[in-house]
Amino acid sequence: MAGAGDFSRSGGYWRAMFFIFGLRTKVDRSGVVQQVCRHCGNQAAQVITRRSTKFTLFFIPLIPIRTRYAQQCTFCAAEYEISKSDAERLPVG
Repeated sequence: MAGAGDFSRSGGYWRAMFFIFGLRTKVDRSGVVQQVCRHCGNQAAQVITRRSTKFTLFFIPLIPIRTRYAQQCTFCAAEYEISKSDAERLPVG
């Protein structure tokens, strides 16, 4: 006869384990540059951001999945992706 908490299977104990995992995206503002916007054509401040997505286990970021860079116009709010080399090359002020 099985006791309380005994989920025997072939004479052994079966123990339940669970894992909490997921993805977390962190957005960092790299800087601001003055440029002509590709979308609206106005000379305005462009905010450069870096988005890094990491795999998490028990809410601890472990493995980087991807990193993306973006530029957003402060005048029209248009946002577009830029390459890592472009993000590093921009004169951030």
